[in-house]
Amino acid sequence: MQEPTPPVLTPAQERTLALLRRSGDPLVFDAGLVADVRDEANEALAHFTDRLGNATLFVTKHTLSSVHGCEVHHLAPDDFEWTPARARGQVAHKAIQLLVNWRGEPTPRDLVDDALVRLGDEERDFGRWVAALSPGDEADLRGAAVERVNKFMETFPPLDRRSNPATEAAAQWPLDAPILLRARVDLVMGRPQGRESRKLIIDLKTGRVNARHREDLRFYALVETLVRDVPPRLLATFYLDSAEPVVEHVNEGVLRAALRRTLDGINALVELQVEGRTPVKRTGPTCRWCPLSADCAEGQAYLRGDDPEVEIDD
Repeated sequence: MQEPTPPVLTPAQERTLALLRRSGDPLVFDAGLVADVRDEANEALAHFTDRLGNATLFVTKHTLSSVHGCEVHHLAPDDFEWTPARARGQVAHKAIQLLVNWRGEPTPRDLVDDALVRLGDEERDFGRWVAALSPGDEADLRGAAVERVNKFMETFPPLDRRSNPATEAAAQWPLDAPILLRARVDLVMGRPQGRESRKLIIDLKTGRVNARHREDLRFYALVETLVRDVPPRLLATFYLDSAEPVVEHVNEGVLRAALRRTLDGINALVELQVEGRTPVKRTGPTCRWCPLSADCAEGQAYLRGDDPEVEIDD
């Protein structure tokens, strides 16, 4: 039987593949390090649980990003509403999920159309919103999502089935407790071999590089380590607009930094949501879409460029 012809890669795809490919000696983390990270996490969660009362906490990358940002914004009522501009990422992610498992060679429009149908059939807020779109808003959303999927297909190398690609890969730790760490990864490739780390975790983004994106991936690496006892080998944020991944090799420092940030975030959540601590106001990029910014003098100063960053007890 004739071997299939390898695909011809674009320069952007070659560059991405070179950054993501495994090289050098096998990466094997010391079992004692993994056990130490798990023990510290268990001890801290037991302490936080004692302070929770009857409350429960679901800790995600979004929760941590929110509480480590402006705490006043974090506690504000959520008046979020879907728009085509906000929804394009959701539709594009669904289309890319279909692409990974699609037989044949679909076009970006094929994938987006199928994604819209599937999302519109879902019994949740986003599904109902998609199903109720006007023809114009649906066309607007379709065009924006197709543009993102096209960028992915042009700049990300074709996924070899032997790399075990999986999209929207979920993980949760611990199994059942008042405080749960939850992760859902855009794209995962590879799998451990024994204790050797071979897994690659990828987040898909548009726009500019943001330090928060690195912290999100580190949280994913921590949850993966706690769930499977084998850390991933590499974390990558793939920026569709620039056709380039920003990668970070996983090491002890990455895992311990992720654990410390996660525990600090949980402590802040308990203080704010259970113990009633006064929230801290912090300015930053989120001021651009904060619903409180119109009445926030510090936020308005940040948006004018008068003050690049301030932190105030409110």
